[in-house]
Amino acid sequence: MSEQQTVSVNPAYGALTDRFRRASLIGDALGILDWDQATTMPEGSADGRAEQIATLRVMRHELLVDPSVADNLLAAQEAFQDNDPDSWDAANLREMWRSYAYAAAVPGDLVEAAARANAVCEIKWRSARAENDFASLVPALQTVIDCVGEIATARSEAFSLDPYDALLDEFEAGTRISLLEPLFGTLARDLPGFVEEVIAHQASGPAPVLPDGPFLVATQRALATQLMDALGFDFGAGRLDISHHPFCGGAAGDVRITTRYSEDDFTESLMGVLHETGHALYEAGLPELWRYQPVGKALGMAIHESQSLLIEMQVSRSRTFLEFAMPHMQAAFGSDSPAWDVENFYRLYTRVERGFIRVDADEVTYPLHVVLRYRLERALLSGNLPLKDLPGAWNDGMHDLLGITPPDDRLGCLQDVHWPSGAFGYFPTYTLGAMAAAQLYGAAQRDLPSLSEDISKGRLSPLIGWLRTHVHGQGSFRSAEDLLAAATGEPLNPQVFLDHLKHRYLGDA
Repeated sequence: MSEQQTVSVNPAYGALTDRFRRASLIGDALGILDWDQATTMPEGSADGRAEQIATLRVMRHELLVDPSVADNLLAAQEAFQDNDPDSWDAANLREMWRSYAYAAAVPGDLVEAAARANAVCEIKWRSARAENDFASLVPALQTVIDCVGEIATARSEAFSLDPYDALLDEFEAGTRISLLEPLFGTLARDLPGFVEEVIAHQASGPAPVLPDGPFLVATQRALATQLMDALGFDFGAGRLDISHHPFCGGAAGDVRITTRYSEDDFTESLMGVLHETGHALYEAGLPELWRYQPVGKALGMAIHESQSLLIEMQVSRSRTFLEFAMPHMQAAFGSDSPAWDVENFYRLYTRVERGFIRVDADEVTYPLHVVLRYRLERALLSGNLPLKDLPGAWNDGMHDLLGITPPDDRLGCLQDVHWPSGAFGYFPTYTLGAMAAAQLYGAAQRDLPSLSEDISKGRLSPLIGWLRTHVHGQGSFRSAEDLLAAATGEPLNPQVFLDHLKHRYLGDA
């Protein structure tokens, strides 16, 4: 279906597109403020920034819940009855209804309170993490949890959903506890044994060697930008910066990604950059004609995470990509030691180890980090886990799932920014995204027979073009299930991901 507007001359629909465009532009402004807060804003400006963010979020909320919106939605719906129900305009109207319903379910004063609480807590989290001081974060984080709980309750009542389902639905439409419980239950049951098997298998071969540092930050950044450029990142409409926690943000046409560096190990920051570049390419590839409309937005966080994990896990940790990247790595760091070898780096980038930090975790252990957070955030929101008991519960869960116990809270429950920023219900999308990534990459390999050779030569454009057609350019035109089915031939199939793990981590015996 081509991206053409069909009934935008309808007055009600035209008024809606104008209103949603203004709301989208406010969202872009918030994206830049969020980026600035995470990268360059002085900490002393935190209170003022919290007020700015809260005010803009309320303004955006008021635009969406104005009484005229409901009237125009009904009038536009009537006008669409005689038009193509599969058009982009019809899909845009559907997404308008969804945006309106979600906004109208939550009172404006709660939107303001939550935005202020999230902004304040995120700043407090930085110092709490740096100082390994969970107790100092508790008051601010409790306020965030209280606000999230009220929002979940309001939406659950509006949509007849379980409160946690209402949070999940915001990040990935249609995701429910009833889907996650059996899926995560299987992962929690089967993956620990698989981790043992893979570690034993890898121990039978040569151990990977990390080349000696130090690796200067400026050199790491130069290498990262070379590989970003090869993937098609547009530095004329984007940036790479430093933050406490890697992320992709910014605005439409102005994509900002961040990473963090260690001069002892350049591989962590590089993989972080490539992960966020996957997010950025998705944002940059969204349908430009619909840039400021709901149908032109990213489909959901599971698909978003599939794009970052496809680039990081499926592509960048492959032998074929390393064949292309290795000369760039050697040139950057000026070394020709045996450690700078494709096979050594393949072993390094596919090494399975039990670790404390989620963002540094390998493909095999990563889902267990997600299962832990899923269980804990449900317990926090239900009241079954008092916030003061979170560190102990975290450590117990890590021991049960991964067989290790964090030595401190900095490496435990203080490591992620998601809860301080109010993003409850987000974590499950990482594992759903990993599953979708494996499925999409398999389909791309099927459709592009020379893909491996192209990647080994640094020709990434065929893959990015395939993603532009089947994922990026689709925006929110289809549901995630329909998008995957159209691109791969079937809806989300977790077995594809599990088969990928077995092939990559045990198939090379």
